[in-house]
Amino acid sequence: MIYQFSAQRTLDTLVAQAQGPFEAWTFDDRAARRQAEEQLAARGISARIRSAYKPLLHFFLEEARPGFTAAHILWPHHEAAVPNRFLLETYPLAALYPDATMTFEKGASGTCYQVRLTYPDGEEQHDVLAPNRLHADHVGEQVLSPTGWLIDDAGAVRLETDYEQLFHGAMSAVTAHDWGDQEPYFEELNISATVPAADFDLGYDDEVVSLVEALHEDLYFSCLEFFQRHSGRDLGDRHLQPGQIVPEVQQGDTAQISVTMRPYHTADRGGVAQPLEQATAPLSIAEIGAELEKIGGDAFRTTSRAGREVLAHHHAGRGKPVMISAGQHANETTPVVGALRAAHRLAREEADFVISPMENPDGYALHGRLAALTPRHMLHAARYTALGDDLEYRATPRALYEKAIRQEAEQRSGALLHINLHGYPAHEWTRPMTGYIPRGFAMWTVPKGFFLIMRHLPDWAGVARQLTQDVTQRLMDVPGLADFNKRQIDLYRLHAGETGFEMINGFPCYIHEDDRHSVPLTLITEYPDETLYGAAFIAGHDAQMHTVLAAHDAWQRLGSV
Repeated sequence: MIYQFSAQRTLDTLVAQAQGPFEAWTFDDRAARRQAEEQLAARGISARIRSAYKPLLHFFLEEARPGFTAAHILWPHHEAAVPNRFLLETYPLAALYPDATMTFEKGASGTCYQVRLTYPDGEEQHDVLAPNRLHADHVGEQVLSPTGWLIDDAGAVRLETDYEQLFHGAMSAVTAHDWGDQEPYFEELNISATVPAADFDLGYDDEVVSLVEALHEDLYFSCLEFFQRHSGRDLGDRHLQPGQIVPEVQQGDTAQISVTMRPYHTADRGGVAQPLEQATAPLSIAEIGAELEKIGGDAFRTTSRAGREVLAHHHAGRGKPVMISAGQHANETTPVVGALRAAHRLAREEADFVISPMENPDGYALHGRLAALTPRHMLHAARYTALGDDLEYRATPRALYEKAIRQEAEQRSGALLHINLHGYPAHEWTRPMTGYIPRGFAMWTVPKGFFLIMRHLPDWAGVARQLTQDVTQRLMDVPGLADFNKRQIDLYRLHAGETGFEMINGFPCYIHEDDRHSVPLTLITEYPDETLYGAAFIAGHDAQMHTVLAAHDAWQRLGSV
């Protein structure tokens, strides 16, 4: 045991110690905050307890008088924060009030929103405080983070909440531990925690307010950042191999956390068989293997760091070969189904291709394990391998493990086009204890539709652009996909600004030269799929499948340089 801690619940402390009226901001769900207010009211004490997490959103949900026809929001800015930080925190307000005109404008420096609500009977002005503190984080970076707050007769002070104590206590224990200097430092670093706050479904797309999920994300990426610095690397370096970092965070009655080291879990991901075309949830490893057998071709395999099998098939046939891969980031689950569906169709056409539908089975098994606790969470702890690295960046010839399957796929096929299927969060991604916006992943914090990234070697720019043009032209014909993109991109622009991508046939695209790959062309899909199930999951793997087929067909028509 490295660390174990149970926090006194902040709401209980406020109720027990209150002597007079006050306002407070805590990391708790609405029901718990209202219950505390009622307990205080029964003692004759007037109190208002607000959410320290996304306070403007909660102002609209809990305090704004219904019936407004327009809302104009002046969002604050702070020199220690990303310029659009407080604008991002308003997401997804505009989608929640479709009958009102919602406008946003950069306001004054500080941490207070100014809101003007227009009603048929007049206007109202409101100031909405967003309590934050400037502090040095676990790697010594200065960050502006949401925090608890208390205003009473004595004045206004920061309130260190139970939620903050869980995070900072665990990170202090991790940073103080003697890890040595030999990677990996562990097999599994397990951080088990319970948070007494229920998730709140916002009723729009996949958007959910979840303090449980936010703690998982902050713990995972903060640990990665600490080990990056501990190893002498830069923040964000994906070559790091610390081991598998596993935050098991779920809702519970108490605020508690523990940090331990464990051996690898070695069971494969299970699950019931599903009809592939209509799969409504991630597939089991057994079903992935069975579908590969149906596709046919020459099988080849390697072994992951935790001892799981990594499978691929080379289907030799007609035309120019392509590589199809999925599962590099194992919490992105629509690519697996989309790749298999496309491969079945290409096999029937006697096409030449290699398919490796689950490149990271260790991460996939962890995703299944964590999804059993919190199925609607992004679970980025399952993103990387059991070594803790991004397999694409692994370069050590003596210990390639999962990476070997991709190298053999290149050698067997001779393909010049790699179709690499990915996903990203289907709802907002935050790290509230370390500045709110995920460090190094700011462009991914809010969904912006289905988009494509095209990487190419020098001298392949023309072919790369034409291929992207042809693929997006085909994707315009996928039922509902263009409308889905427009809706998400329009909301993104309101709450975040421009996508930063080039728009090609209504799809955000990023075409750029990248010499890290040995294959001249790498087409990467990005569908907002993390946490999706049911019809939304089907729509996701449908888009993935159509992209593979469109790219394969376009590649057959295009000449090389």
